[in-house]
Amino acid sequence: MRKTRATEFDRDLPDLPPELRWREWMKRIEAVLFASSTAVARDDLGRIVGQGVSIDLLIEDLGAELETRPYEIAQSGNGWLLRTRAAYGPVIRAAADIGDQDLNLGDNDVAVLAAIAYHQPVSRDGLKDIFGKDISRDLIGRLSERGLIAPGPREPRRGAPYTFVTTDAFLAAFDLTSLADLPDQEQLQDAGLAQPDDADQDDATHLA
Repeated sequence: MRKTRATEFDRDLPDLPPELRWREWMKRIEAVLFASSTAVARDDLGRIVGQGVSIDLLIEDLGAELETRPYEIAQSGNGWLLRTRAAYGPVIRAAADIGDQDLNLGDNDVAVLAAIAYHQPVSRDGLKDIFGKDISRDLIGRLSERGLIAPGPREPRRGAPYTFVTTDAFLAAFDLTSLADLPDQEQLQDAGLAQPDDADQDDATHLA
């Protein structure tokens, strides 16, 4: 489908006093984050403010302004999004129709998702090696439908099977800024999600 060209607008706002100009840029960023269902990248935000303006400083000031609101700015991958503060989760689930926003993942789904996060890019054959059994296409489909994983590069071997990688939606769902925020093996052991120094396959099979 052909995209409609965006309406032209003044990025630099030279006619506004500096304070009002800065506030207008903050409002523009808030509006874009509010309207977007996924994280908005720095380059995209740079298209709606003055050239050379610091996106980081605008995000910082906007975040400070939202401190008393029930939602906040969160960094996800290379972009930012608006999300409801965790404290309001119970009241939202009690009164709002959040429908498909609920991930509704089973234990097996979470185990496979964790394996993909730690071993990406990884194919279904690679997951089979980790878990010691086939991982169903239905399970992979559920994770894909929720936007938590996406196709990665094909493996450089016969048949060139697809691999899978996690997405920015995965980072946002688990409150991670980047994959570097994933807990390490020791943290997983402390949380009871891994056993010390056992074979990876045995641990994964136990989790599944």
